[in-house]
Amino acid sequence: MSPTILITGATSGIGYATARNLACDGATVIVHGPTIADAERAARDLIAAGADPGRVQPVAADFRQLADVAAMARDVSTGFDHLDVLVNNAAIAGPGSRTVTAEGNELTFQVNYLAPYLLTRLLAGRLRAAGGRVVAVSSILHRTANINWSDPQRRRHYTPLAAYAQSKLALTMFARALALTQDGVTAVSVHPGIVRSGLLPVYSRVGAPVDEAAAVLARLASPGVELANGEYYEGSVPATPAALVNNDSAVVRLWKLTYQLLGQDRFLASRAA
Repeated sequence: MSPTILITGATSGIGYATARNLACDGATVIVHGPTIADAERAARDLIAAGADPGRVQPVAADFRQLADVAAMARDVSTGFDHLDVLVNNAAIAGPGSRTVTAEGNELTFQVNYLAPYLLTRLLAGRLRAAGGRVVAVSSILHRTANINWSDPQRRRHYTPLAAYAQSKLALTMFARALALTQDGVTAVSVHPGIVRSGLLPVYSRVGAPVDEAAAVLARLASPGVELANGEYYEGSVPATPAALVNNDSAVVRLWKLTYQLLGQDRFLASRAA
């Protein structure tokens, strides 16, 4: 049976190229976009590139709206009989000025961390049942960050780069927490490389072709490839993450902070998994 793989942010850049690699290799790929029109367009493009039409399914959620994330988790949970892999790829660069979502969260922190956290928690049961894996797309910049415990929403000290780096540090810590707490689920984080995508200005003016990073993600997302559970990868090789990632007390502290920020009971009371 071919694996079923959900890729967030799969309508462009690394996400789309990863979806193309996996779909053309025979996987069933759930293509996430911010709107259903975006996701359906990407699905049509994947089919035109050679993917089996029966193995490409679009879903939508605007990560600026956490209720959208919860609704998409329900759709995936009820619409597919198993889920083998979740690739948390969707991300944005920090906007030029601090922006707040309807839930009151700093936009970068919500889109890059809180939304994938919530999606993963809601789908954890499906992933456990399949003995599945989670691949969190991190960034080498997470090593430059720290969690601002007293002001994670950056009300007092906001810069786009600091907000982006903090969100990727939190996502990397979450991947390790999943590995420690979710029996039967393999979870890793990865910096897939600096490529010519929408996030390139965060890093550099020069990037590699997007297909190079997509090849890394497709490999890590392939269930037949053995991974070191809980590790941070740079490309296809385990690497040393920021110190906080391996700090158990910091990981627990982040977990508690996240639960508090999400008001998570309202989402998990009718959880999708």
